[in-house]
Amino acid sequence: MKTNAINSKSIMLKNGLYYGLALIAVSVVVYAMGLTFSGDTAVGLSVTVLSFLVMILFVILGINQYKSVNSGYITLGQAFKIGVGVVLVGALVSGVYNLIFMTLIEPDFTEKMLNLQREKMAESGNLTSQQIDQSVEMMRKFMSPLSSFLMSIGGTLFFGFIISLIAGAVMQKKEQSF
Repeated sequence: MKTNAINSKSIMLKNGLYYGLALIAVSVVVYAMGLTFSGDTAVGLSVTVLSFLVMILFVILGINQYKSVNSGYITLGQAFKIGVGVVLVGALVSGVYNLIFMTLIEPDFTEKMLNLQREKMAESGNLTSQQIDQSVEMMRKFMSPLSSFLMSIGGTLFFGFIISLIAGAVMQKKEQSF
């Protein structure tokens, strides 16, 4: 039983680290291409979809690795634990990078994003300037580096729970059908 615990921790750490590094790579590429402040919703959507696909990939890889070192056997609870562990480690790694990005690499990131949002709201013509100012001030509270870090971890864990449960159920079902 002790080797299963060691295996699960090393699998979670390794795959979580790779997942976090993959998220960082996506962020660096988007930033290097000058797309971070483009305001293009297609870019934002593409990055989000890519991030989810990367999450799914590393959760499945982690669960498969655990199964392979445990003679092809895994319970739903074990799969959930591995998946959530992978996602948590990855979220922490990429979250630390985002903190560094927002404080050292691009310290005016928040202001650039808020100005971009202000422009979009003004272009829509649906809001008064007072409503836009109130909206921007509310966004400012949630866009601080620490708030962004905590919300990113929470959001990633939420989707990680769901993906881990689905992947675990599918992998356990595959096991039972043989």
